[in-house]
Amino acid sequence: MKFTIERTVLLRSLSHVQSIVERRTTIPILSNVLLQAGDARLDLTATDLDMAVRESAAAAVTTPGSTTVPAHTLHDIVRKLPEGAQVEISLDADSGRLLLKAGRSQFYLSCLPAADFPAMDPDSTSKTSEAATQFVIAAGDLKRLIDKTRFAISTEETRYYLNGIYLHIAKTSGVNMLRAVATDGHRLARVELPAPSGAEALPGIILPRKAVLELHKLIDGMNGDVTVSATPAKIRFAFDQVTLSTKLIDGTFPDYSRVIPTTNDKLMEVDNQLLRQAVDRVSTISSEKSRAVKVNLGKNQMIVSVRNPDQGSATEELAVNYSATPIEIGFNARYLLDVAAQIDGENAIFEFCDAHSPALIRDSGDESAQYVLMPMRVA
Repeated sequence: MKFTIERTVLLRSLSHVQSIVERRTTIPILSNVLLQAGDARLDLTATDLDMAVRESAAAAVTTPGSTTVPAHTLHDIVRKLPEGAQVEISLDADSGRLLLKAGRSQFYLSCLPAADFPAMDPDSTSKTSEAATQFVIAAGDLKRLIDKTRFAISTEETRYYLNGIYLHIAKTSGVNMLRAVATDGHRLARVELPAPSGAEALPGIILPRKAVLELHKLIDGMNGDVTVSATPAKIRFAFDQVTLSTKLIDGTFPDYSRVIPTTNDKLMEVDNQLLRQAVDRVSTISSEKSRAVKVNLGKNQMIVSVRNPDQGSATEELAVNYSATPIEIGFNARYLLDVAAQIDGENAIFEFCDAHSPALIRDSGDESAQYVLMPMRVA
């Protein structure tokens, strides 16, 4: 195997694939990236056995071939090479090691056979699989579904079925919608968009947290389309020269509709930017453990306050649109700020029932997004 590739091109591809490689693993081959050179391109593949990322890059291939080398080591080497450098990579016949040359720099890296590199089942989400649901979605739309829900993904491993984003088809006013939902039991995020053509048969799937984070990084700033192929067990996202395949969480997502309030009759509308700033300021002295803030609502007035026996107290008053009966309710400040960060419109719309019931939060600029925040007891 021998090829030459531009340093920036190689670094970009390595950055995409090496991020899923675990730094500590008991299986040596999983620390490596698979390099396959041929047909004027270099294919790079990395996997953790649950997820795999494959990317193609243009390269001048002299001798086709394949091998695997430590992913993070190769990435660090290429990252430190001068910009614009031409990187020549070959297999040394005598030592069986990888030889990397760039200018006056020369590195030898240990290899493991390409034949030992694990591969996810290519037929499970392939275009020829009759069981796969396939559709095309704009990268911006997919990113929006992720952006507005990922903050609510649970990190509690005992409830593994909450450790991802639930993607499914739901009807809104008789229209098929592609809906994304995430919850950790304290807050819930739900956002939807008109289902792309072909997505109507999508089974309800739970996209794992790690795959969500990697997919978000890969499509960040991208303007094209993403081809999605899904079965009940696996899903594949293909775009540009990148393919991300991942196993799905094998579990049943709870009936989230039961926790979305439908009878909250106390309506409050507030300038979202002013709310974020006020909560951020007063929460400075809140307890690190509870992060509790108290919200007192009166006629066209909101008072956000914090009392911490060890630090002191803080209050801030906001003008709001509110005409219902007064209410006092507590929230986790970080959770409240997380929700407020998703609001695109000028105002956040809160719907309350009482101090012990969940609040429904809507975006004045996006009717398709809903957020639920559980109250907490505040002294």
